[in-house]
Amino acid sequence: MEIESDVLVIGSGLSGIYFSLLFPSEYRVNIITKDKIITSSSFLAQGGIASVYLRRDSFEKHIGDTLKAGCFLNKRNVVEMVVRNAPFHIKKLEDFGVKFTKKGKGYDLHIEGGHSERRIFHVKDYTGRAIIERLLESLYEKRNVKIFENHMAVNLLIKGKRCYGAYVLDIKEGGVKKFTSKFTVIATGGMGKIYLYTSNPDTATGDGIAMCWRSGARVANMEFIQFHPTILYHLKERNLLISEAVRGEGGKLLTKSGKEFMKKYHPDGELAPRDVVARAIDEELKKTGDDYVLLDISWKGRSFVKKKFPYLYRRLKELGIDMTKEPIPVVPAVHYSCGGVYVDENGKTDIDGLYAIGEVSYTGLHGANRLASNSILECLVFSKNASESIRNEIKEKVKIPHFPPWNPGNAKDPDELVVISHLWDEIRRIMWNYVGIVRTNKRLERAYGRIKFLLKEINKYYWDFIINKDLIELRNISIVSFLVIRSAMKRKESRGLHYNLDYPFMRKEFEKETILRKKS
Repeated sequence: MEIESDVLVIGSGLSGIYFSLLFPSEYRVNIITKDKIITSSSFLAQGGIASVYLRRDSFEKHIGDTLKAGCFLNKRNVVEMVVRNAPFHIKKLEDFGVKFTKKGKGYDLHIEGGHSERRIFHVKDYTGRAIIERLLESLYEKRNVKIFENHMAVNLLIKGKRCYGAYVLDIKEGGVKKFTSKFTVIATGGMGKIYLYTSNPDTATGDGIAMCWRSGARVANMEFIQFHPTILYHLKERNLLISEAVRGEGGKLLTKSGKEFMKKYHPDGELAPRDVVARAIDEELKKTGDDYVLLDISWKGRSFVKKKFPYLYRRLKELGIDMTKEPIPVVPAVHYSCGGVYVDENGKTDIDGLYAIGEVSYTGLHGANRLASNSILECLVFSKNASESIRNEIKEKVKIPHFPPWNPGNAKDPDELVVISHLWDEIRRIMWNYVGIVRTNKRLERAYGRIKFLLKEINKYYWDFIINKDLIELRNISIVSFLVIRSAMKRKESRGLHYNLDYPFMRKEFEKETILRKKS
């Protein structure tokens, strides 16, 4: 079965939705998403969007904060472009009906770690949800856009170094369809599920990175995995993020015995960049042997906390924690990947007709560490750039060549599904134990050897059996894990999110991108 369109969008987070909204209505757009359309990291985002607003703030300050957080590994031209375009996108979202939280005649701006001024636009503490819901209302009105839920891209359709769509698994009905298009936009989000503990949804398995890599696109800076310092520690809730804004509004980090500790790690204390805070918590946990630390904002008073953090207050109460009366148990967990598919300022990859936007991409904005609330901004700016670039190119005639139907060959139904779950679990434990917040050469070598072995085993399993969602994801996380490890081994220094005890300092010769190319 072949389904045609002018543009195929793979992924339904903020980047995929915003791109589809901005793209001209005279062209056909198909969106495929492997779950429901609202299942994404974007929907879960609590924090907000960084954008200069106050008179005392400036683009130069925001640019400086971004470069400093990224340990100056950022592409300055990209940082300047994104920061200067932020106010336009705040206004654009308001035009779509997003109502940012106000304060008096202005906005109730938050401050978060690494920012020198209050510049975080938010909708209370459920910004992502508020934005996605509003944008979806507008998207549903566009007759040129079709949405295919429970459809998962398997491989890209490549011919003559150009992409023409993808083979797509219909998860509910079974079978693989051909989705052909003149242009393909990868907006699959992150890869947090390659680790044992993450704030990401279950869909974040690095599918876009793995597909682009298999097709010959470069990836960059895959070693820079951001661990959010404060994920709730609770047996019944594995991925509830406690927003950066809690610390921004005065929340204090304490040991289980009640002692503050952040000032001894950084002069900005709780407002230090995320990599510093995550490593500080990790070190405290190693020293004390405790399972978690505490985040306390109860001293700010009940009315303040409930007004500022209505979603968190309600969610924690459901789990038996009253954040207005007691501290919140927290631990670091994987939150974001600063690396990804290498793209230019318009989101173009190395492959003609193929774009990548959002967390799946490497744009150069974040450098060695992402500044809080710059990720949604990146999605907005690059979605617009990609839509304009494709709009200009699509006027040229693109003839889609013939691709054969999906051929499963001699594949048969999997005999023991437990094999998939065991391999999945092994990869995630390897990554958590050996490629985590603090790394060593020995840990990386151990992870590299084991993942290389598993790659061969998984690849054989993949071709022997009829594919399903779990098997495709297993193949993808094994590839992406390998790319993270290889990148980490190449960077023989410590910088930002990559901290190696064998090279504890930054080194001038590594003030460059880590770029991986697939051997033909």
